[in-house]
Amino acid sequence: MTVLSVDRDPVALTITIVSEFDVPAARVWQVWADPRQLEAWWGPPTYPATVVDHDLQPGGRVTYYMTGPDGQQYHGWWRVIAVDPPHSLKIEDGFADTSGRPNDDLPTTSIEVRLTAATAAKTTMTMTSRFASIADMEQVIAMGQDEGMALAVDQIDAILAAPTML
Repeated sequence: MTVLSVDRDPVALTITIVSEFDVPAARVWQVWADPRQLEAWWGPPTYPATVVDHDLQPGGRVTYYMTGPDGQQYHGWWRVIAVDPPHSLKIEDGFADTSGRPNDDLPTTSIEVRLTAATAAKTTMTMTSRFASIADMEQVIAMGQDEGMALAVDQIDAILAAPTML
């Protein structure tokens, strides 16, 4: 199993997902840097993602939507804060309407991704989502986003096993 732990910390207002992969960090980085690889895992298995825009540099923007089993689309966006390939990524993640405009009625989350070499051929990925308030955190948990993200991360092993397109 890819995901080692999912930790909810209501005091720190964080959800942290720790996973481990049997490849170097540079290879894990590609699942973030390549929009085709990103859309193969960003979303639970029954909600595949489609990446529309992918500008993974500070100040850049990533827009996407996930399509549910009933065909309904759920739109989202990232604002890229910091990028240090293949070590870290910091983004602001939010929900959007069908035109891609941020939906201010739903919480925005700050996500920090850290890739660290456990060995030369093994990488630990730590994703920490930070919330502005306990209400925002509880709303996202009630929507099942933490469980959905853990299911999404579990899909990365299959992508890493496939030949790279880069």
